[in-house]
Amino acid sequence: MSRKYKIWDQEKLYFVTFTVIEWIDVFTRQEYRDIFLNSLRYCQQNKGLDLCAFCIMSNHIHLIIGRNGESRIEDLIRDIKKYTSNKIIEAIKKSSSESRRTFLLERFGKAGRKNVNNTNFQFWQQHNQPIELNTNDKVIRCLNYIHQNPVKSGIVCLAEEYLYSSAKNYAGLPEKLIDVILID
Repeated sequence: MSRKYKIWDQEKLYFVTFTVIEWIDVFTRQEYRDIFLNSLRYCQQNKGLDLCAFCIMSNHIHLIIGRNGESRIEDLIRDIKKYTSNKIIEAIKKSSSESRRTFLLERFGKAGRKNVNNTNFQFWQQHNQPIELNTNDKVIRCLNYIHQNPVKSGIVCLAEEYLYSSAKNYAGLPEKLIDVILID
């Protein structure tokens, strides 16, 4: 892994992206988005995750995160990815309404067999490409990028209209899904 994509300073904020293998559209289902949000909430309450921004798209998730406890940022990332991949695959297996169950399990199983780090399934791509937000300009650019993602994808006209994003938090709207630490 290149030096550019490592977490060097645990006291900084980082922009990270979690991408589903093969860019498969999984987060079109509320159940899977809820698993991810619940994992973030748990890490906020129990592991010292500082969540400053998020956006859940159909096949990837952008976050601005930091920490406020003992956990290292890379450990928080590992725990979130491991928990959500296991829970989402479990939900897919158990779902009677998941029309793509065979396809999804086939793809995640194939990716898992190719990767020596996995035993059965691989849900997330391995990289997160953490970018240290060490200047105000980087913070603003990443925050705007995250919130404009659904706008540029044509899902909504205004960032704060997208439910699965922290844009509502930053706009001061009451319908937010999860608390975030607002970046000034």
